[in-house]
Amino acid sequence: MESISEIKQYARNNSVPIIKDEGSDFICDYIKAHNSKNILEIGTAIGYSSIKFAQISPDIKVTTIEIDIDCYIRAMQNIKDFGLLNQITVIHDDALDAQIDGKFDLIFIDAAKAQYIKFFEKYKNNLSENGVIISDNLSFHGMVEDLSLTHNYSTKKLVKKIRKYIAFLKENQEFNTEFFDCGDGISVSKRN
Repeated sequence: MESISEIKQYARNNSVPIIKDEGSDFICDYIKAHNSKNILEIGTAIGYSSIKFAQISPDIKVTTIEIDIDCYIRAMQNIKDFGLLNQITVIHDDALDAQIDGKFDLIFIDAAKAQYIKFFEKYKNNLSENGVIISDNLSFHGMVEDLSLTHNYSTKKLVKKIRKYIAFLKENQEFNTEFFDCGDGISVSKRN
């Protein structure tokens, strides 16, 4: 796939969840404003956001982790098509098992929603001094605010886990978190 719009179309056609435009623009603006160079992404999917981040500047490096083999293969192909293999490293692993060294200016959590607290706790030590952890899908299509939007048991369970994560962020003494009502709900957490 040669264009971002083709990747978006593929995601739509194949029910691959990718970040909403508003959320993606928010993070790209953040990267530019704070001159973030080293990015860790938890949840590659098909490489959409990694590609968008890497396209901001040739000196941005993205390390991204994906558990699903089909998504991993598709992401590798997309990244290769965009000529970004020198900027984006894709790791095929469970993010809870992966061993990642180094410090990152920005850690983007956009994987299994039920594991957000575990991801946060595991990777906060990889944060550079002024780095931030950005989490997506904190509104979860409006269901976090209004659980009556779904009648599906497993979705309700998932929404409750997202609510638990939001409470975890709000009560966290080590980090200060701001919440933004854009895309599907975004938080930016910075060490105190």
